[in-house]
Amino acid sequence: MSAEKIIADWKKGVFKPIYWLEGEESFFIDKVVNYAEHHILSESESGFNLSVFYGKDAEWASVVNACMRYPMFAERQVVLLKEAQQMRDIEKLEGYIENPLPSTVFVVSYKEKKVDGRSKLSKLLKQKAEVLTTKKMYDNQLPEWAGQMVQHHGLTISPKALHLLVDHIGNDLSRIQNEIEKLAVNLGTRKNITEDDIENYIGVSKEFNVFELQTAIAQKDLPKAIRIIHYFEANPKAGPIQMILPALYNFFSKVFMIFSVPSPDEKSVASAIGVNPYFVRDYLGAARKYDYSGVEKILLLLHQYNLRSVGVHNGGGSDAGLLKEMTVKMML
Repeated sequence: MSAEKIIADWKKGVFKPIYWLEGEESFFIDKVVNYAEHHILSESESGFNLSVFYGKDAEWASVVNACMRYPMFAERQVVLLKEAQQMRDIEKLEGYIENPLPSTVFVVSYKEKKVDGRSKLSKLLKQKAEVLTTKKMYDNQLPEWAGQMVQHHGLTISPKALHLLVDHIGNDLSRIQNEIEKLAVNLGTRKNITEDDIENYIGVSKEFNVFELQTAIAQKDLPKAIRIIHYFEANPKAGPIQMILPALYNFFSKVFMIFSVPSPDEKSVASAIGVNPYFVRDYLGAARKYDYSGVEKILLLLHQYNLRSVGVHNGGGSDAGLLKEMTVKMML
């Protein structure tokens, strides 16, 4: 079950006695817990019927006692156990989980990992609880997710602006949401987010960023690539090498895939390599500029300079120096 489905059920008045939220992606766990804390009960009901515990400090007996109470002046009560992964003796909740009170909505936030599937607790949860297991979103899923978030706010966004936003923030769903909300406020009556908006309100230069460096390398435009690297050298937070190398590797890995696509038309290529059709010409252009052996060389160079960026056979070169050296070798 998804976070959205759990919340949708709650809005309809459909509740289960236990919700166990676990896994690597805290964004969806926090979303459900936040709704449970602030929206299941009215403000007047919360004073008597909302209990919040934190795993590091919570005693299992206190949590169970809270769950076993009956609601006061309300149809149900809510008990939240946050950061449950830090709780001692968490397996002692098994007795309550086996026989929960129907008038209690017990929501457990178990972040960063999952319960051992071989344990009695895990087996009980499968039988008695609604379990939400979250995974970190893959980087290639971020543009679609962020685009849906933009739509949810009644806005549209240009493909390039979306690319800039996601590339700049990376795999941090909470921050992507916060930045989109900030954009929504600053747009006023306008409904479309542009590259200028990303530059003005998020702080990403529309001319000097990872995406533009990628484009310059793809087009074998060495002067432009060097200008961008000089900008990164003067503004280290704008383009850290730890962000640049994975982005370039992702791009040229997809370019490499083009050589095995039977049909060279844009629609077939976009589908085969999993990219937005708006950007497929960039990938096709790079494939023509470099050919098979050239792209293969680029991937090997990226691997080599990734090692050097973490100190393996580096020789004391700066990040900007490594990027310049690598870029020149790519285009030779």
